Amino acid sequence: MPADPSKTVLILGANSDVARQAMLKYIARGDAVIAASRSTAALEQFAQAADARPDRITVRYFDAADFASHAEFYRSLPAKPHIVVYAAGFLVQNERALTHFPDALQMMKVHYAGAVSILNLVVADSENPHLERIVGLSSLSGVRGRKSNFVYGSSKAAFTTYLTGLRQLLYPRGVKVHIIVAGYIRSKMTAGLELTESLLLEPEFIARSVVSPGNRRTLVPGWKWKLIYQILRLLPERLVAKLP
Repeated sequence: MPADPSKTVLILGANSDVARQAMLKYIARGDAVIAASRSTAALEQFAQAADARPDRITVRYFDAADFASHAEFYRSLPAKPHIVVYAAGFLVQNERALTHFPDALQMMKVHYAGAVSILNLVVADSENPHLERIVGLSSLSGVRGRKSNFVYGSSKAAFTTYLTGLRQLLYPRGVKVHIIVAGYIRSKMTAGLELTESLLLEPEFIARSVVSPGNRRTLVPGWKWKLIYQILRLLPERLVAKLP
């Protein structure tokens, strides 16, 4: 059944591959989308190439790491959101993060501090009676610290912890908070990395969980990744240390 066409979806970090696919799905079911990203030209080109309805898309500039701009960004939105998706991402490999702190800091800003900055504004807006759902795109890398990617993983772990507490805070208001714990995604961000082909998931597949999370609080798309998620959670530290 199509969604109420009056619903507005705010997608933060809308130029990511998963966010783009989610945007198309929201539009297809009748929602209006505010697509926010630093890459506004790329977003507009994508929407045109996908033949998405222009009357359903509003593109806005948003920089997750520019905290000072967030209040004005939110204040100037053309409509108050019913649904907010946080999909902003930035990745450098662990070796780079260990030796070049500005890149490590950028991951922390984009994945955690930027999310806290803008989502705090969203949930504190007493003039928005429409807010019903927040969806955060996190990562399996944040489940346990591993020597290969713990700087990136720690930023995602912080994001997951924030969303978990936010869910508890918003429960009395009836606002649902969903955490998408994703494994490897075939995307711009992972291009060039040596990843196991059989574990790569398509952005469109992840986007299905983003758009239709149901009542599930934490979603791990893909049965292989569900299994890996449970193993990582339960594995003793001495065995986690032996993982790549």
